[in-house]
Amino acid sequence: MVVLGNIIKAALGITDFVLPDHDPVESQKEILKDLLEKGASTEFGQTYVFKNILKEKNLAAAFAEAVPYYDYDAMNSRWWSKQKETDAGNVTWPGRVKYYALSAGTTGKESKRIPITEEMLEAIRKTSIYQILATSNFNFPADFFEKEIMMLGSTTDLKKSGHYLEGEISGIAAGNIPSWFERFYRPGKKIASIKDWDERVDAIAKEAPKWDIGAMAGIPSWNELMLKRVIEYNKAENIHEIWPNLRVFASGGVAFGPYKKSFESLMGKPITYLDTYLASEGFLAFQSRPNNDMSMALATSNGIYFEFVPFTNDNIDENGSIVQGARALSLEEVENNTDYVLVISTVAGTWRYMIGDTIRFTDKEKAEIVITGRTKHFLNVVGSQLSVIQMNDAMRQIEEIFGLRIPEFTVAAVRPEQDYIHHWYLGAEGHASENELARELDKALKETNKAYAMARTKALKEVKVTLTSPEAFYAWVEQNKAKGGQVKVPRVMKADEFAEWQEFAKKFEG
Repeated sequence: MVVLGNIIKAALGITDFVLPDHDPVESQKEILKDLLEKGASTEFGQTYVFKNILKEKNLAAAFAEAVPYYDYDAMNSRWWSKQKETDAGNVTWPGRVKYYALSAGTTGKESKRIPITEEMLEAIRKTSIYQILATSNFNFPADFFEKEIMMLGSTTDLKKSGHYLEGEISGIAAGNIPSWFERFYRPGKKIASIKDWDERVDAIAKEAPKWDIGAMAGIPSWNELMLKRVIEYNKAENIHEIWPNLRVFASGGVAFGPYKKSFESLMGKPITYLDTYLASEGFLAFQSRPNNDMSMALATSNGIYFEFVPFTNDNIDENGSIVQGARALSLEEVENNTDYVLVISTVAGTWRYMIGDTIRFTDKEKAEIVITGRTKHFLNVVGSQLSVIQMNDAMRQIEEIFGLRIPEFTVAAVRPEQDYIHHWYLGAEGHASENELARELDKALKETNKAYAMARTKALKEVKVTLTSPEAFYAWVEQNKAKGGQVKVPRVMKADEFAEWQEFAKKFEG
């Protein structure tokens, strides 16, 4: 640990091998002031007169009053498209933008292109270091800090598009790791540059016995498939026969809960699971200490200013976007155990940007959160008000009842005849009666969600479950988007997408 600590200190220029002791509220005030000062000379800053905002005593209130909410479509059509087409600098952030992160996420087939500035890359690097420093809170043995880290993301071989390079954020970040970190980074730049995901994983499987992996990081579904391939290729019983010192998996992109049981089946001994929140828009939060709910600390001192809009029907329109005029709260105004829509402004030139996620504070003094879902993935067609976090909890219950592993699932509110039903597809490992699964799933959701229980007495007439394999979901993603990287299976589908999924699932299983 001391050796790695010295390397990190040299890289960052910090004086103590500890996590920076920031007051989250004060840090956020400083971040907002810094963003406004740096953005004042840009076209965006001049349009919304940042210089006048900076004269106000309450910067947060003045900023919220002057600048409207933006989603991707609005930000891209008015500002980022000009940036991309002309290589113009000084549009939403000083200087030119060298990288754009492709983000399909769980919505749509068309990739979004999110600007990634040098300042954002530096913010991601610093937050990554804070996460490494935070592992000292987990009582790992000293030699853990000399082991290698497997970071499975998208390819680092970025595509040239006009005046910029584009790729997924994991590929952009891995391609810009500092030189001092290369001795720890696996699979290494050569393998990471392989474009085809299956070829990249095959190369990892071949080289795996040569590495001493202590930690892994990435989206759990793709890491699980990679682990299975490594185990199979090397004719092992579990991953610890190949990487005996593996102690940590840092999950990112989605809630880890649905994957935990499947992950544990691939292990030879227990490991520690940590949650992270690395989005295409930035490294937003990371788990800094042991806790039961995998709460993450917001990165309040690294180039991102956070606002929080209460997730209520009055504040969100039918498309899942924030209603202009909805009041946003600053960090000092939030409450624990309340769902908020996350709004960010960053050193990448995103301003009052709705990232699409909903969060809940578990400890507002420490600025610790859990992700509860996405604004477009709350299932509320018939007033059921189901969040993804409630769905995940229900899945864990039926896993225990039926002895299944259910790493993937999706649901839609559909209307086969007169009445609505919730039709669930469970990507399960194991066997059980679909009718019994539907009954227990319905029961679990009724017990935890009063709105759902009420909907079941009125417009929501039935719950249906169809079992399929997890591989069907991964094949669906590969067909519609791309395998690996930041791409995730949507937990909630709209009726038209769900119809396409049903046809695909039938053919796949057939």
